[in-house]
Amino acid sequence: MAPRAAFPGEVRRAAASACSRSRLRSGSTVLLPSMLMFGVILASSGLLLMIEKGILAEVKPLPLHPAAGEVSRRVEMRGGDLEREVLRDVRNRTIRSVCGQRAMPRSVWELPAGQRRTVLRHLLVSDKYRFLYCYVPKVACSNWKRILKVLDGALESVDVKLKMDHKSDLVFLGDMTPDEINYRLKHYYKFVFVRNPAERLLSAYRNKFGEIKEYQQKYGVEIVRRYRKNGGKSAGDDVTFSEFLRYLLDEEVERMNEHWMPIYNLCQPCAVRYDFIGSYERLNEDADHVLEEVQAPSFIRFPERQSWYKPVTAETLHYYLCNTQRRLIKELLPKYILDFTLFAYPLPNVTSEFCRQ
Repeated sequence: MAPRAAFPGEVRRAAASACSRSRLRSGSTVLLPSMLMFGVILASSGLLLMIEKGILAEVKPLPLHPAAGEVSRRVEMRGGDLEREVLRDVRNRTIRSVCGQRAMPRSVWELPAGQRRTVLRHLLVSDKYRFLYCYVPKVACSNWKRILKVLDGALESVDVKLKMDHKSDLVFLGDMTPDEINYRLKHYYKFVFVRNPAERLLSAYRNKFGEIKEYQQKYGVEIVRRYRKNGGKSAGDDVTFSEFLRYLLDEEVERMNEHWMPIYNLCQPCAVRYDFIGSYERLNEDADHVLEEVQAPSFIRFPERQSWYKPVTAETLHYYLCNTQRRLIKELLPKYILDFTLFAYPLPNVTSEFCRQ
């Protein structure tokens, strides 16, 4: 049986509660746009009731009926192409609906200064091929940066074996003047790649706290000290996934490290109208589409996944989520609800029945 939609009174009470918690944690009385839209989305989709009751089953936005003129063309598509078109249509319609709300920003200049700096620092520029790419850490951004460097002539091939320098030989929109920014936002092809939020968080956790000493020392030591009794002697390399999620729950979204900041806050899809939203799950196909759209040379292809890379499988995600307190996941969802909803990803399923499988 489908969950009922939340009543207006429930939404108002939840929004007031969420706002109160936000003020307590941040010391500010400003209602963050993400929390405002949390209320809007919950009111329209019925997610509020599910979150309150802990029923975090898989929920996907239902695709709206395509225009009559589109039907005949789409039925001729292969299954994979049809699925991709439907997903793209769902995302586009959801974003238009949410971003059409009066309180949402219509341009980067309507964003608070801190949010504007964040998105402009994540928009990479190719003047030669006239495109903007909003990079999202843990969504294949290193390989896209390789491509940008090859397109600009700073790198000979995407297959060159070297440690990725995430700053040099790259052009960031935030380094340009307002007039230059406006021109590129208006005239350039704009794209971003997204990923299941739960999977992205797990990928960041395993990589940063399992492999990167800098993150273990900068974040891990503090996380263990804060959330573990007698954890003062930790080197930061033994952070548990639950401790990491507790840290995220207490962290202000705008102050988060980019590797776990919500995609919405990194790329601001309401303030920046993206021409294409690619999926990590369809990385190669969607990357080929973008390269064709920007008319990149035919010899440039998206790099193959490195042999040492350890992907987050469905089984791995199932294990970590089902061994985490259900309450913790439920309380963290509001910070990432826009990523789940706008980009059409299912909420994490941590029901007892599912976790017994």
